[in-house]
Amino acid sequence: MSDTAAINTIDKRALRDCCGRFATGVTVITTRTPEGDHGMTVSAFMSLSLDPPLICISVDNQAKMLPRIEAAGRYAVSVLPEHMRAHALHFAGKPEAGFTDLFEERHGLPVLREAGAVIVTELVQRIPAGDHVLLVGHVRHLSHDPLARPLLWHGGQFGSLAA
Repeated sequence: MSDTAAINTIDKRALRDCCGRFATGVTVITTRTPEGDHGMTVSAFMSLSLDPPLICISVDNQAKMLPRIEAAGRYAVSVLPEHMRAHALHFAGKPEAGFTDLFEERHGLPVLREAGAVIVTELVQRIPAGDHVLLVGHVRHLSHDPLARPLLWHGGQFGSLAA
């Protein structure tokens, strides 16, 4: 393992590449405002606490989704199964023209149909963290498909678990 970056001179691309060696699941974060339903692909998601039930997402300060979630005071997480790569790309800013009727409603928020898991939250804390904001949500509803195989993100590419 080489030591190519010195303290206080960390290159942004090098940090992104290094962190990209950690495999994550892929989620689509959704919320509802008076202007409509909104979604964004996010891989920075984690379980934070079991008691109380809290989760956390990380959203870029410049993301259009940030003020929408803050205004709504709620967000949902749809964990994508491996067959939903096109959905991940769609909500990452590469729209799929044929996509229609993607959402169903759960406890007043849109979530993706066929998601492997769904978590609906109430926003309870906003934590500034550099060029991102951590949004802590108190879980109000959850469901999952125990047979769903996860869509993974690693090294800038989608992947899946070996059979």
